[in-house]
Amino acid sequence: MAFGLKKRGPSNFERAADGSMTLMEHVRELRTRLFRASLAIVAGLIAGFWLAQPAFDLLKQPYCRLPEAMDEFGRCQQFLQLSPADGFILKLKLALWIGLIIGAPVWLYQLWAFIAPGLHRHERKWAYVFVSIAAPLFAGGAVLAYFVVDKGLAFLMESGVTGLSSQLEVTRYISFVTNMILLFGVAFEFPLILLMLNFTGVASGKRLLSWWRAVVFISFVFAAIATPDPGPFGMTLLASALSLLYFVAVGVAFLNDRRRGRGKEVYSDLNDDEVSPLDLTPEPVEAGQRIETVSPIGAPESIAAPAPIERRYDDMT
Repeated sequence: MAFGLKKRGPSNFERAADGSMTLMEHVRELRTRLFRASLAIVAGLIAGFWLAQPAFDLLKQPYCRLPEAMDEFGRCQQFLQLSPADGFILKLKLALWIGLIIGAPVWLYQLWAFIAPGLHRHERKWAYVFVSIAAPLFAGGAVLAYFVVDKGLAFLMESGVTGLSSQLEVTRYISFVTNMILLFGVAFEFPLILLMLNFTGVASGKRLLSWWRAVVFISFVFAAIATPDPGPFGMTLLASALSLLYFVAVGVAFLNDRRRGRGKEVYSDLNDDEVSPLDLTPEPVEAGQRIETVSPIGAPESIAAPAPIERRYDDMT
């Protein structure tokens, strides 16, 4: 007895890629993927609720390393809490941050699965590469921010004019540390912008290298504004890291230009606004040669009469 195999139709990804999905089907797919992403964030939120206390203990270490933060027994002083609900709200915020990090593989995949059908195959390939680089860069910026806060917090606590106790309010302190981590993490994504400009053909590696003075200057200005410590340690550390990432990105851009054969064109050494040289030297006009007399045209030959049609259709039809 023979059993026929049911032919499997195209998947949602293939239908979205070839444009055969209707608008309502796109909306339903978006609703499904948002629901799955929400479930991943909620599951991460539950896990983050249990990990909020270890995360809080890690974030308060820069404060506990200050000599002013120690009591007479050598223990770290407790933070100030101005409202009864501040502790619970802070725990929820930390749990949400941890939940977003834990659920990132799921909700990022759902976001990518909805966007990817509208991209070409080579665009999807480069998107994988950029995402795999963006995560370590953000993590590196977060680690650097933690060390900068650790070194810069002492200056902020000692340079005040109030002369009051060094005991800090808990929600403002945690917001300060998390904002620094987020700011440094986003700043470390700057090389990806340069690589995108190069890989899309907007700017070559030679042009990116020509910006090095402005990039280094902007890096030090950004570091002077972003770091809490106005001393040379934090500012130099952040600016040096950003400058190093810039030169690494320029090196990758040069390798990409060499792989694609950029810079070998005929006019590659000319600027866009450079005028082409023209030879305006006048040349003498020589006397023309003698033109021969035109010969007369002969009379046309007679045309034979067409043969009679014996059949209605020809041999081909």
